[in-house]
Amino acid sequence: MIIYPAIDIREGRVIRLIQGDFKKERVYSEDPVEVAFGWKEKGAESLHIVDLDGAFFGKPQNLEIIQKIVDKVGIPVQMGGGIRNFEILENVMDIGVARAVLGTSAILDELFLRKALLRFSERILVGLDVKGGKIAISGWQRLTEYKLEELLLKMADFGLKEAIITDIERDGMMNGPNISLIEGLLKNVKNVKLIASGGISTMSDIMHLSRLPISGVIIGKALYEGKIDLSGMVKLLKEDV
Repeated sequence: MIIYPAIDIREGRVIRLIQGDFKKERVYSEDPVEVAFGWKEKGAESLHIVDLDGAFFGKPQNLEIIQKIVDKVGIPVQMGGGIRNFEILENVMDIGVARAVLGTSAILDELFLRKALLRFSERILVGLDVKGGKIAISGWQRLTEYKLEELLLKMADFGLKEAIITDIERDGMMNGPNISLIEGLLKNVKNVKLIASGGISTMSDIMHLSRLPISGVIIGKALYEGKIDLSGMVKLLKEDV
């Protein structure tokens, strides 16, 4: 299981939102590249970067910063936020991003998702963000009527191999992940690997998740607040294998 430190970028700074609310942010750094180096030094094998401005406006706004991280830090980067057409997707891949995370576009534009998977295969992830049992889109600003499990199964038929599942109501709240949500999906969705996100706040949370057949976890606020020691957690997971 891979631990992905989250680097959420808004207006060039590293921030965290609470429950996806753009009015509730906390700034952790003015230098995302420095933050990325810091997580690498603590043992991160990969990074999860979100262009929050891109998610809000529908087009990436921080690609220059993300390219600096890709070029200078030297570990794989998966990136999402505003990748809503094929031209943007190709631009993101061209700067060296290892994997692109599609959200709104993957849900609303079936043809785009199919084309992306056909062209880039396992370099495509889909981020499915859940709030009150409903899928949220457009930077978590709109709720849809799509059902999570049905959507995952449909995307699996298109060739999707991995998805990020985020419980918005737990994101940034430090009250633990939605284990039952992940367990329910694991029972019925067999062909898509899952990355858990939202609410992970203790090393115990991570150890619990590591017992499940998931491919990774994304951790944000708990790392920035010092609740989880990344280097210690990486070492513990390696010893536990």
